[in-house]
Amino acid sequence: MSLILLLVTVLNGPPASAGSHVPPAADPAAIREWNTIATDTISANLGATRPSGQVVIWHGFVSAAVYNAVVGIRGDYAPYKWRVRGPAGASPEAAAVAAAHRVLVTYFPASQASLDAAYAESLARIPAGSAKTQGVAFGERAAAHLIDLREGDGRGAPVQFTTPPAPGVWRPTPPGHLPFIDPWLGRLRPMLLTDPAQFRPGPPPALSSARYAREVNEVRTMGARTGSSRTAFQTETALFFGGNLAVQVQAALRDHTARHRLGIAETARLFAAANTSATDAVVASWDAKLHYGRWRPITAIHLAHTDGNPAAAPDPQWQPLLVTPPHPDYLSGHAAVAGAVTQTLSGLLGTLRLDLTFFSEATGTTRHYDHAHRLNEDMINARVWAGIHVRSADVAGCRAGNRIGVWAVTHYFQPLRSSHAQAAPTARPTCPQTGMR
Repeated sequence: MSLILLLVTVLNGPPASAGSHVPPAADPAAIREWNTIATDTISANLGATRPSGQVVIWHGFVSAAVYNAVVGIRGDYAPYKWRVRGPAGASPEAAAVAAAHRVLVTYFPASQASLDAAYAESLARIPAGSAKTQGVAFGERAAAHLIDLREGDGRGAPVQFTTPPAPGVWRPTPPGHLPFIDPWLGRLRPMLLTDPAQFRPGPPPALSSARYAREVNEVRTMGARTGSSRTAFQTETALFFGGNLAVQVQAALRDHTARHRLGIAETARLFAAANTSATDAVVASWDAKLHYGRWRPITAIHLAHTDGNPAAAPDPQWQPLLVTPPHPDYLSGHAAVAGAVTQTLSGLLGTLRLDLTFFSEATGTTRHYDHAHRLNEDMINARVWAGIHVRSADVAGCRAGNRIGVWAVTHYFQPLRSSHAQAAPTARPTCPQTGMR
């Protein structure tokens, strides 16, 4: 026996033979791959530019099923609303692939052909054997549990916004004058919270208040399509976060987990925690939109002569930089999702330094955020500078998202092994504390 082989034998045991046990496949890249597939599938079925938080909901479902499939085998973290353990020798990678595939096929049957092809390709890369077979079976089981869990949750329910038009009350906005999109989101059973209204904020500023006039005038000045006081950087910020936030968040999470080389359980946990908290941020946002029904800035500026506040002057020709989404102003769904995701990640990682990189298809540019509050600050400002939200709607959204994020990491996704001890959750808010009116 050579000296090199002797050293290997001493350190690692005898060389593997054809009958030796091979550790189950556990490449976390499979989770990132199927997150990309989920993003593409959702966009193909709902439309890449759908102005609704519904896109986020499906990522929450897929990520929760994948998480249960992985940690049910690995045992690192507490499963999401499930107490079932999978075979210890099963492949968590095969389980993750099977769970993602089954959830997507169930909810988006029109994409079954492409999903089946991607599924076959993913499984072909995993070594054949009992570990793979058991992993697939457990992944299917995890997906079935999630699907059963979401039965009768209020998706697509005939919810309507019925408040009659009046000063301060939302109504369809130009140019499309579209009806309130997906109002059922405000009555959807949350994934983590006990009720959609659990963290509902107090009401927006009264129409007669100085704060209301100040905020409307800020949007009129800074959010106008033409003649605005915005700098080039402020315009780019508004455009940067003017598209599909769910797509931006998923890409940022994929990049973060890859660069930090998180294991399969840690990767599944990060996606599940971020996406379920984002789901509930959407639900909380739509709950507030339905409850308060506050009109959008374009309506407030056009009809300022009806609000009884002389400090808010009307401008019937005013137009925002971005087209106003077809749902009420208060509170901001974008700001709530960002607030929830940053607070959740801060809780998981035990730090406000998040190291997230975002890309925007709208601007073709990339932004890196070392600190959570910087991302939320840009998000809050972006929606004002885009002319589609007043500041209080963004601030309230961020703060509601923060509360959801704290709830997520204190009630779910807890470590079960001492070797996976969670960093002390940060209780500090990730919303900026300066410049908040």
